[in-house]
Amino acid sequence: MAKPVVAVVGRPNVGKSTLFNKLIGKRLSIVDDTPGVTRDRIYGDVEWRGHKVMLVDTGGIEPKTDDIILSGMRNQANLAIETANVIILVVDMQSGVTATDSDVAAMLQKSGKPIVLCVNKCDKVGEVPPEFYEFYNLGLGDPVAVSSVHGHGTGDLLDAVFDNLPENAFDDDEDGETVNVAVIGKPNAGKSSLVNKISGQERTLVSDIAGTTRDAIDTLVNNKFGSFNFIDTAGIRRQSKIDDKIEKYSVLRAKMAIERADVCVIMIDAIDGFTEQDSKIAGLALEQGKGCIIAVNKWDIAPKDGQTMDKYRKKLMNDFSFMPYAPIIFISAKTGQRIDRLFELIKYVDTQNAMRISTGKLNDILADATVRVQPPSDKGKRLKIYYITQASTRPPTFVAFCNRAQLFHFSYQRYLENQIRSTFGLEGTPVRFVIRERGEK
Repeated sequence: MAKPVVAVVGRPNVGKSTLFNKLIGKRLSIVDDTPGVTRDRIYGDVEWRGHKVMLVDTGGIEPKTDDIILSGMRNQANLAIETANVIILVVDMQSGVTATDSDVAAMLQKSGKPIVLCVNKCDKVGEVPPEFYEFYNLGLGDPVAVSSVHGHGTGDLLDAVFDNLPENAFDDDEDGETVNVAVIGKPNAGKSSLVNKISGQERTLVSDIAGTTRDAIDTLVNNKFGSFNFIDTAGIRRQSKIDDKIEKYSVLRAKMAIERADVCVIMIDAIDGFTEQDSKIAGLALEQGKGCIIAVNKWDIAPKDGQTMDKYRKKLMNDFSFMPYAPIIFISAKTGQRIDRLFELIKYVDTQNAMRISTGKLNDILADATVRVQPPSDKGKRLKIYYITQASTRPPTFVAFCNRAQLFHFSYQRYLENQIRSTFGLEGTPVRFVIRERGEK
């Protein structure tokens, strides 16, 4: 990860997530008046002075708490501070300097990192009230007045951040080819545990409380298999069970994560088995044309005999009959069982999703297929397929030109798809057909 890291920290409800969204230019972090909405670290890119930095939004720091979630949020913030090149401490103009602000400032000074003090909620342009100067008491130098809602002062804030970056911070600005992987599934299927195991650190909060993960959390991993960006998402539960406003945002974030992913890992709980909700979640990835892998988690604790895996695989192939191309892998996020194999599958499925096949090869398959099985006919009119060409990738999309589109039945499309798959594999990726009549634009 070549880009310098800038962490946004502070006590709860000072406007960190609003500031984060304003700086990155999109609503990536959930904003709500409820304290503790942001729980994990959320990443976003900020471009300034012709360079990019990685901004990290963190949960509010409560230095003195025994609450399991608040303690976890504090640990997440500490990890962000450890990896940051510069820290932005956000305080609230309207509430003034609080005891918690002083505790957080003292904690940050011990880190030895450069700190930029951001006084948020200074919403009146060009007017600095006398209370502003009390923030000098935190001993962090000149505060920067900012309104994260209106965007006033954000340029000055970024200037202060860039002035504090090390001189060689942008020596390596190039990003490699990174595969975006969305980890999706029901609540408590072990999505966050998998991301933590893969990254080798407590990247996201893990607890038995369903709904602990709220945002879509990015985790960059570089290893012998390549460069990956794992997006841990909130568990998607049935629409009828979602009555919490924040959880509605979380589900929306999970759907947005699927949209920007190259490959989706669909997590199934080995103990609970397949449910209708799993098929709906898989359907979201199918609609978006994403490469998919079905990962059965908690396999280490599933009751087994000599044939359990084969029986489970056959049942899942039946349950996921609408995506028979998706490979199935049995893993344990807790022990790391078959994690290396999962990386190999992700890389393979990504290349399959991006595969391009020449028109010549496609039409060789078409000629072969039509000799084996005659195209359908209706009332004396037989379907004639003139040629097939590939229009796009991700997913592979083929355009077939014919004499009559209504004769091109779904069953014959499926037959042609199977012929293409038997030659080129296309494992883990959906395939789409567009039917055109000759002369049709």
